[in-house]
Amino acid sequence: MAISFEKAFGMHPHALLIREKRSEVLAENIANADTPGYKAKDVDFQQALQLAKSRQGQNASRTHEQHFHIASTMVKDTLFRHPDQPDTGDGNSVDIHRERNAVMQNNLEYQASLTFLNSRISGLKKALTGTGQ
Repeated sequence: MAISFEKAFGMHPHALLIREKRSEVLAENIANADTPGYKAKDVDFQQALQLAKSRQGQNASRTHEQHFHIASTMVKDTLFRHPDQPDTGDGNSVDIHRERNAVMQNNLEYQASLTFLNSRISGLKKALTGTGQ
């Protein structure tokens, strides 16, 4: 019987990729906090997850039997964030406190998915080896 990793891991591999992309976007916002005219960006997690789920199972076509199967799960849904604060005059919409909070929340959610995947992999390993330890 074949193991379906998609069924075993659920949405968590996709969530990790989205959280990774979001951490890059948030870091870019923090790095540009003092850049005049820079607009804060973010990733809509729910929209990106729905997009990843809809792409699930879509592979690039192979032109030769020895080519690798390739599936793309890149997130391209970076959006500009609506500012919570009034314009300071330089056109920058980054609120450093909001960015730091978003980074912390994103890290917690990334760690939660990683912990789930680690426990699921550990369970699969035990099932495959037949050990109850």
